Amino acid sequence: MDMFDKINDLYDRKTVIELGGGYERIEKQHEKGKLTARERIELLLDEGTFFEINPFITHRTVDFGMDKMEGPGDGVVTGFGKINGRPVYLFSQDFTVFGGALGEMHAKKMATVMDLAAKNGTPFIGINDSGGARIQEGVLSLDGYGHIFYRNAIYSGVIPQISVIMGPCAGGAVYSPAITDFILMVDKTSQMFITGPKVIETVTGEKISAEDLGGSKVNNAISGNAHFRAPSEEAAVDQIKQLLSYLPQNNKEKAPRQAKPEGDDYRPEIVDTVPIETTRPYDVRKVVAQVVDEGSFMEVHAEFAKNVVVGFARIAGESVGLVCNQPKVLAGGLDIDSSDKAARFIRTCDAYNVPIITFEDVSGFFPGVKQEHGGIIRHGAKILYAYSEATVPKITVILRKAYGGAYVALNSKSIGADLVFSWPNAEIAVMGAAGAANIIFAREIAKSDDPEATRAAKIEEYKEKFANPYVAASRGMVDDVIDPRDTRIKLIQGLDMLSNKQETRPEKKHGNIPL
Repeated sequence: MDMFDKINDLYDRKTVIELGGGYERIEKQHEKGKLTARERIELLLDEGTFFEINPFITHRTVDFGMDKMEGPGDGVVTGFGKINGRPVYLFSQDFTVFGGALGEMHAKKMATVMDLAAKNGTPFIGINDSGGARIQEGVLSLDGYGHIFYRNAIYSGVIPQISVIMGPCAGGAVYSPAITDFILMVDKTSQMFITGPKVIETVTGEKISAEDLGGSKVNNAISGNAHFRAPSEEAAVDQIKQLLSYLPQNNKEKAPRQAKPEGDDYRPEIVDTVPIETTRPYDVRKVVAQVVDEGSFMEVHAEFAKNVVVGFARIAGESVGLVCNQPKVLAGGLDIDSSDKAARFIRTCDAYNVPIITFEDVSGFFPGVKQEHGGIIRHGAKILYAYSEATVPKITVILRKAYGGAYVALNSKSIGADLVFSWPNAEIAVMGAAGAANIIFAREIAKSDDPEATRAAKIEEYKEKFANPYVAASRGMVDDVIDPRDTRIKLIQGLDMLSNKQETRPEKKHGNIPL
C-alpha cells in the first residue's frame, strides 16, 4: 500500500465520520424539522472556517452490546471556527449517533475544546441535542457531565458561554446550559427538563406533554431558565451572531465598537414617551428606542418578569447593557423574578466589561404576602449586591419615580453609580407624595374642616419640598437634572467620560451573593 492508498483510506474514514448515524437517521432528523450537527455548524460559522478537533474519537464500552455498535465521533462534533471574522470554539451534539447521548469520550471531546477556548480567550458555543446520559456507560457518563459542569463554572465570567438547545436536553444535561451565560431555544423542537413527562406521571401522577413541561415558551416565559427563543434553527443561529456582536472575546477585552450612526443626537420626540402623571403607564422600550442607535436594541429575557426590561444595545457605536423599569407591568415595581433577572444581567455585563445604563421609574418593591414569604428580601438584595459589585461604567437616568429602597437599589450614587441624571419631572423620595403626606400631616388633615382640600394642599407641599430632583441634586445624589431631549447626548458624553474607568474591590476569594 503506497501513500496515496493511505490518503484514500483517510478520506474514506472521514466520510464515514461525517455521515454520523447514516443517511436514514439523517433523514429522520430532517423530518423532525431539525438540522444535523454538521449542518448547524455550517450555518453558524463563516464559510470554510471550521477546524474539527478529535473526529476519530469513539467510545470504548463493551457492555450491553456496545462492542458491536459503531459511533462515529462518539455523538458530538467539536472544533474551532469564526463568526463574522471572530474566533469561537464549539461543540454540536449529533442526535443521529446514540441519540446524542453523552458518554465518557463524548465528554472528553467537549472538555478538550472548552479548555482550548479558555486558554485562547475565545467565546464558547454549545449546540445541545441529546437524549441525556448514555446509560450503557453508567457512572462514566455521570463523571463526564461533572467534567463539563466544572469547566462551565470555572470559565464563567472568563469567556462568554452560549448554549443553544436544538432538541431534547434532559436530566443532568440541563445543568451545563444552566451555568452558561445565555440559553437559546427553538420553538416546538427543543425541550429542557430535569425529569421527563413519564417519570413525573409515575412519581406524582401529573400528566403533561414534553412541550408543556419544558418547551421553549415554558422556559422563556414561566421558569425564566432560557433567555431567547426562535421560530427556527436558522433564526436561533442569527440570534447567536447578534448576541456575540455585543460581547468581547473574553473578560480582559471590551466589546467590538461600531461606527457612530449619522444624524442628530437631540431627540425632541422623547418628551412624548413618558406621561407626566406618575400613575400613568407607558412602554419604556419607546424611551430606549429614542436613546440607542437605531435598531440596535436586543432584549434579553423578553418574556420573563416583564416588569423589568433588560438587553443589549449600542450608543454611538458602543455596546451597552440596559436595565429598565417597565411601568406598564406591575407599575414597574420590583418583585422576586424581576430582581433575579436584573441582578443576573447586571453581573453578566460587569463580567464582560459592558457599561450598564439604568432607566429608572420605580414605585418600590412589590408588596404582598406571597412576595414576602417567597423571599423578596433575599431576591431584592441581589440587585443591590450586583450593582455594588460591578466596576464597569454605571449611569442612571431617573425618568419619573424613584421611591424608597428601590431607588437605592437601582444604581443610586450611594451604591456606586458613576453618573446619575434626572429628568426635571422626576420624584425622588422615600415614598410617593400622597402616602408621605398622609403620614406626615395625618393630624392636620384629620382636624381640618375640609380634609380632602387639606390633603391635596399637603401633597403639593410635600412634592415641592421633597419629591423633586433638585433636593437630591443639591446633595450630590443626582449629578445633573437634564432636558429629556438631551438624554442621548448626555449618555454619549458620559460614556466617553468614563471610557477609561478603572476601579478595584478589596481582595477576596469571592463575595457571597444572597442566593
